[in-house]
Amino acid sequence: MEPNEARNLSAVIVSWNTRELLKRCLASLLADAAASNIMLEVIVVDNASSDGSATALAQHFPVVAVDALEANIGFAAATNRGMRRASGDDILLLNPDTELLPGALDALWRALHSMPHVGLVGGLLLNPDGSLQSSGYRFPTLTQSFLDFFPLHPRLVGSKLNGRVPPGDGLSPYAVDHPLGACMLVRHAVIERIGLLDENYFLYSEEIDWCRRIVAGGWTVLIAPAARIIHFGGQSTSQAAQAMFLQLHRSRAYYFQRYHSDSFLHSVELMARAAAWWAKSRSIIEGPKSRPTRANALRSVSRIYHEARGGSV
Repeated sequence: MEPNEARNLSAVIVSWNTRELLKRCLASLLADAAASNIMLEVIVVDNASSDGSATALAQHFPVVAVDALEANIGFAAATNRGMRRASGDDILLLNPDTELLPGALDALWRALHSMPHVGLVGGLLLNPDGSLQSSGYRFPTLTQSFLDFFPLHPRLVGSKLNGRVPPGDGLSPYAVDHPLGACMLVRHAVIERIGLLDENYFLYSEEIDWCRRIVAGGWTVLIAPAARIIHFGGQSTSQAAQAMFLQLHRSRAYYFQRYHSDSFLHSVELMARAAAWWAKSRSIIEGPKSRPTRANALRSVSRIYHEARGGSV
């Protein structure tokens, strides 16, 4: 960065009943922006939280613009509301269950502006104990769907075979198809050309679809390992785990419907059916201590993919 070059960012955070984590997220974000001499606009879109999030923000973070919704309109739609208000040259999409470590914003900005064809940059996500989370991915494949239904071994789940992109030397930015959507910095110019998130995704997979359109538009997507972000993960969705499991697959079915063939969807449906049969068999073998609810959920998942093949999810 040149000494007098201004850096003007907007951060958009969508929250749902994560008040305490949101406060920690905002404290780390504002501190990092100040230390990095970054002009920062912060917009929080609250998806009808019942935990007093909006009141807490007004009390503790008066510089933050809060859009308190009366109903939960979904993550993609709420994010789009925030992005429409954003005035920065670049826009940071940040989950409320994250904490930026010092220098994260600077590293994200430098990676985004390292080359003109870079359109979006994700950070390196860490577990609360400092261990690495998967941050970069390839676009979904049938192999990934199979390993999702049949997680044969932890090494396979976290492998290239399952679409995970290794972090390289841990220092240099590296190309991916898409990051995990917990932290993404994108050029405003990219949004003007590619468009906002697809609001048909209520939750999950919206960043995969967005990155697919960004890559198709000729832009490069990177992970910046120097931008380290603690990601607590699933703090909103764990409040309704069963419903979110089904929502995950509704979103995947819609994504597959958009970008893959009917035979692809049929293959995923058959995998879900087989996984349901396997879960049911295990529940019979293991007896009363088993969890038959997984078999029931997987049967519902197979129906979701079946309906997607008919043209509606």
